[in-house]
Amino acid sequence: MTFFWAIVLFGLLIFFHELGHFIIAKIVGVKVLRFSLGFGPKIIGKRIGETEYLISAIPLGGYVKPLGEDPGERLPEDERHRAFNTQPLRNRALIVMAGPFFNMFLAYIIFAVFLAINVPVAIPKIDSISTTIENVMEDSPAMRAGLRPDDTIIAIEGTEVSDWGEMAEIFAQNPGKELNIRVKRGEEILTLKVTPEPTKVKDKDGKEITIGRIGVSKKMDARIITSSRVLDIPIKALEAVLAWCFLTLEVVIKLIMGGISAKQIGGPILIVDAAAKAASVGLLPYFNLVAIISVNLAILNLMPVPVLDGGHLMFMGIEAIRRRPLSERVLMIANRIGMAILLMLITFVFYNDIVRVIIPWIQKIWR
Repeated sequence: MTFFWAIVLFGLLIFFHELGHFIIAKIVGVKVLRFSLGFGPKIIGKRIGETEYLISAIPLGGYVKPLGEDPGERLPEDERHRAFNTQPLRNRALIVMAGPFFNMFLAYIIFAVFLAINVPVAIPKIDSISTTIENVMEDSPAMRAGLRPDDTIIAIEGTEVSDWGEMAEIFAQNPGKELNIRVKRGEEILTLKVTPEPTKVKDKDGKEITIGRIGVSKKMDARIITSSRVLDIPIKALEAVLAWCFLTLEVVIKLIMGGISAKQIGGPILIVDAAAKAASVGLLPYFNLVAIISVNLAILNLMPVPVLDGGHLMFMGIEAIRRRPLSERVLMIANRIGMAILLMLITFVFYNDIVRVIIPWIQKIWR
């Protein structure tokens, strides 16, 4: 069932994103040649009217191909007015923006349903993912090591940590082993030693395993959005979407500035794992994950990187200022650079996914 829930998640995200491009293209009169869920070879397809609808082999994206999208594409004279590249700048910008907007719309629908059935929407504050300790348990390994409330653990065995989950996972994987930790206390940097206490727990399959714990906790600081009146639901759902947008932007900025470790960036494998875990808990956590990833996808797609929607909007902004489009050569070079950046990012997130998901899974099998 793991892959089923992952495919449903990817399918919803891709469908809504491409549906946005498709609907606005149709509204402004652009001819759409192809609507595909997935990339690569066609698995199944059917032409309805002037558009071919496809399901393709690689379910990690999708595309809408309008007439006249490719530079240098030859256009029939009688259809030039229906080509993407002959549209006014406003129409082209609307088509491009519609994909991310529909991803936000998907999140909006999910949050509105949650609020309608009296399920609150929680938006964590960015500080709640840090490694700052709120409480130290009495007679715990942390207390014996000299840790105090408000200490921030910044490294374990020389490896920097900036995320509470990442830190807890390292302690969990080292029961009974003395670890060197670097701690920030006010303006002071300390080096301490802590030995995670072996603790018996059951994994998600009900099997008893031993993990390490040091006896610290932190408060989950989150903004909770609820709606007591039906008439408030549309506004509150919009508030939830905007809150997640701002949180996503804050995380991106902290990643760029080094405030959050790049090791926290995840890709398709991590999403598959998260989808399976959320679905095993219930439909509400699963669709909450869908909404959060949908907002993340929208914001990341709007980043000004060539080949992404934000890159296209950046070029359109330059065109608006210059009052003429960039040359095909400049666009081609920019798109190649953007593709190279994207491929490097994909390689990096797959590496992170392997380290965080695949390797622990293999280790678990061989224990």
